[in-house]
Amino acid sequence: MSVFDYSNQEIIRLVRPFVCSCWGHEKSFGNQGARVWRKTGEKEMPKCLKSSVKFPQSVMVWGAMSAAGVGPLCFIKGRVNAASYQEILEHFMLPSAEKLYGDEDFVFQHDLAPAHSAKTTGKWFTDHGITVLNWPANSPDLNPIENLWDIVKRKLRDARPNTLDELKAAIEASWASITPQQCHRLIASMPRRIEAVISAKGFPTKY
Repeated sequence: MSVFDYSNQEIIRLVRPFVCSCWGHEKSFGNQGARVWRKTGEKEMPKCLKSSVKFPQSVMVWGAMSAAGVGPLCFIKGRVNAASYQEILEHFMLPSAEKLYGDEDFVFQHDLAPAHSAKTTGKWFTDHGITVLNWPANSPDLNPIENLWDIVKRKLRDARPNTLDELKAAIEASWASITPQQCHRLIASMPRRIEAVISAKGFPTKY
């Protein structure tokens, strides 16, 4: 199902639970450095120099956010399958939800990656009494946690980590610097995101 298949009532139903939603997502980060754009005369400025990494490193992480802030990061080893994803949910998503919501009810959002949509993963949520937000496929523009990953990526460019340990430390520091206010603003943008995606008819939006 795409976002265009949603009726007005379904869109209203999609928007309503955002304030009490916990958003989880995986992301890969590396220390290869980003493309540097500079103006004439800026060639030697430190901010315009791209560091050289002899042995590029990369790491996959899982994180969660809500309108109240972010939860603990999980550094992932190997590929994510249904079994390993359920371990992440058990040991990182549940503690994140407890930190962000305490005893209050919440709904969980993740995309439709195979590990997320596996029958055994669905059973895990059912067994734990957690409602999963109905979510359209191929809709990163709608997902506010993507904006948090962009914040982390920008901070990594400034940190310029060389080793895997430096990369992990920089990711953790960047993630820890994200404020509840930033998260709340992103969640509050959800109605505008949905309107923008529908208006764009499948083309990219500013989000």
